[in-house]
Amino acid sequence: MEWFVGTVAIAITAFTATNIDDILILTIFFAQVDNKFRPRHILIGQYLGFALVILASLPGYFGGLIIDHKWIGLLGLLPISIGVKDLFQKQEEIMVQSCAVPEQGKSSLIAPQTYHVAAVTFANGGDNIGIYIPLFASSNAVSLSITIATFLILIAVWCYTAYQFSTHPVIAKFLTQYSDAIVPFVLIALGIYILYESKTYQLLPFVKL
Repeated sequence: MEWFVGTVAIAITAFTATNIDDILILTIFFAQVDNKFRPRHILIGQYLGFALVILASLPGYFGGLIIDHKWIGLLGLLPISIGVKDLFQKQEEIMVQSCAVPEQGKSSLIAPQTYHVAAVTFANGGDNIGIYIPLFASSNAVSLSITIATFLILIAVWCYTAYQFSTHPVIAKFLTQYSDAIVPFVLIALGIYILYESKTYQLLPFVKL
């Protein structure tokens, strides 16, 4: 039983340490529910994006290639591109609304908004991959299964927490008024942070730091 508790504790620690910043992103997404997103878009997108992070980390378990952290940092270009795109779309509000709000009659789970959330989640997973690869490499099949199961449970906890933040009277009022304006800048800042923290700039031939 001790090994089980220890595995779960390590999984919780790893998930929390690598997803603190994700709370802010999810809170902003939930603040746009009924405007741009539906709760299912955010929940499914979060699980889809995180599933890609786990898949990208599995080479560590199989003893395969260890991805250079600088290359992982290139994921930061995803939220930057999304943020820049959103900035330009703000100039045509009618187009934004027509593209962002799905037709009520459609029941497809995989909507553009879902892919939007999944892309941001995956791009923000650079640090996750860098930590999960060695974590998975030190796991056996049972502990790996427990770790992944713990991660999947914690995603739901993260989404619920972010939803509660978004419905707090003060936070909700602020995000309702300003979320459309700040989201692009948050995404761009997130991408720059990922690029910087991963030292991706060292890939440039003229940077010798």
